[in-house]
Amino acid sequence: MRKIVILMIFITGFYSCDKVEDEYMFDDSIDESWESIADQTSEKLISEFWNEQGYFNYGSNGSDNGFQYWPNAHAMDVVIDTYLRTNDNKYSAYFDPWFEGVKAKNGGNYYNEFYDDMQWNALTFLRLYEITKEQKYMEAVEILWEDIKMGWNEQYAGGGLAWKKDQPYSKNACSNGPASILAARLYQLTSEQEYLDWALKIYAWQKDNLYDRATGAVYDNIDGRTSVVSTVALTYNQGTFLGTAVELFRITADPVYLNDAQKIASYTITKCIDASNNILRDEGNGDGALFKGIFIRYFVDYLALEGINSLYRTKFENFLINNGKVAWNRGNDHNVLLFGKSWSEVPVGNTQLTAQSSAAMLFEGLVRHSKY
Repeated sequence: MRKIVILMIFITGFYSCDKVEDEYMFDDSIDESWESIADQTSEKLISEFWNEQGYFNYGSNGSDNGFQYWPNAHAMDVVIDTYLRTNDNKYSAYFDPWFEGVKAKNGGNYYNEFYDDMQWNALTFLRLYEITKEQKYMEAVEILWEDIKMGWNEQYAGGGLAWKKDQPYSKNACSNGPASILAARLYQLTSEQEYLDWALKIYAWQKDNLYDRATGAVYDNIDGRTSVVSTVALTYNQGTFLGTAVELFRITADPVYLNDAQKIASYTITKCIDASNNILRDEGNGDGALFKGIFIRYFVDYLALEGINSLYRTKFENFLINNGKVAWNRGNDHNVLLFGKSWSEVPVGNTQLTAQSSAAMLFEGLVRHSKY
């Protein structure tokens, strides 16, 4: 993922609802089922962005046929979501062409200078392996995992995975959260202790260096040369740290991880929001348009856990549903079905793969949640 700088002023006092017992005040009616909405949105992702060379274009309607590595993983994750939901082989038919197409467009391999980009593709390959049991997907995961581990160094910031291969000093939440999720899932699949050791080590480092234990904020990065921490909290990073807490709770049943998850989720839905609509905020075009959907993916995984405080669960579920209602009612023209960087505004003209994937993740997530 290319590094972005987001300059924002977040008004979090008057406009944020911090009390867990706050009454939920938003009500948009939805005439269609979440499944119908997910069908339409995910189908639009494929019809508008799929390139017959075996990858997803960056712009809708042929407006930008460029290839970007990490958004392709998230677009394929939506296709996987849709396949798992429908069991329709028309979606699994994209698996192999995409797997080969991404490799071809990436120069004949799956390596990348950004560690987080490789982590996202490895997570998607792992899902493909779990569905198909085809060894080629696991082999690709293992190849990437060996390279990803090389990003760990203790020369800067006492540990952590670097964000970029030529910047070993830049330790970012975006390169540690997905890696620990990957390691935890590999452990659950293989029972190999090394994977769990990595997941625990990465999570502990991130908790000590890029996490505010008092508030639940996940900070963006630490510059290991100066020890300066960027305290920007993005929904993307909130989501991946939440996702690791969920995976580690599933593995260990240690309530510490459940408590972490509650705090991370609570911070996100009260501080990382468009308070006028009580939805996740607009974090920009390009990479930023994907951030909300990534949070939603792991937020839905969290809500599937047993043991969540009932008052928090109600607040969290209402927030999730409201995002879906606002995005469907206000964030798109139903005759066009394209989504932009904001879930409360209809995009003008063509849209980006990141934005459409993010909205599709929201609606696929709402279907998954409704079935838990």
